[in-house]
Amino acid sequence: MGESRVILAFGDSLFAGYGLDKGESYPAKLETALRSHGINARIINAGVSGDTTAAGLQRIKFVLDSQPDKPELAIVELGGNDLLRGLSPAEARQNLSGILEELQRRKIPILLMGMRAPPNLGAKYQREFDGIYPYLAEKYDAKLVPFFLEAVADRPDLIQKDHVHPTARGVEELVSATSNAVAKALPAKK
Repeated sequence: MGESRVILAFGDSLFAGYGLDKGESYPAKLETALRSHGINARIINAGVSGDTTAAGLQRIKFVLDSQPDKPELAIVELGGNDLLRGLSPAEARQNLSGILEELQRRKIPILLMGMRAPPNLGAKYQREFDGIYPYLAEKYDAKLVPFFLEAVADRPDLIQKDHVHPTARGVEELVSATSNAVAKALPAKK
């Protein structure tokens, strides 16, 4: 499979594997999927349950500084907790911008996992929030998965009883739906 490809999975409980057994998180399952496609991925799971975009911004430098090897790709998945708390889309965009600027400054390619606001937060909020991810992907030359949870969004059988987090089977569906995007976002080996 060749040289190890280090990928940083930077996010919240959706990466941390909330409610799942060890080895069932999205980063763990993604690593297995990439390896089965011949990519010797080593994914660092920097998912922290409960993290908002503000909390992510506070810890991005520390996480990057503490890696023994510079990641070849950073997958950024944040914003769900901002939604759950009804936090300002402008604030979420500013915080995500700070995270992406730090990654860009360190010349780490980015794959941004988009989130979508539910309609119950109102049309204006939904429009503003949903526009964050395409805007930032373009601004920071990041690859984009428009809606990270799309594969499980309308599938209650793939969501835990909390109505938020995917089940182990749901994680497998997310990996299946996004692993090609991750593989394409990895820069070609020189």
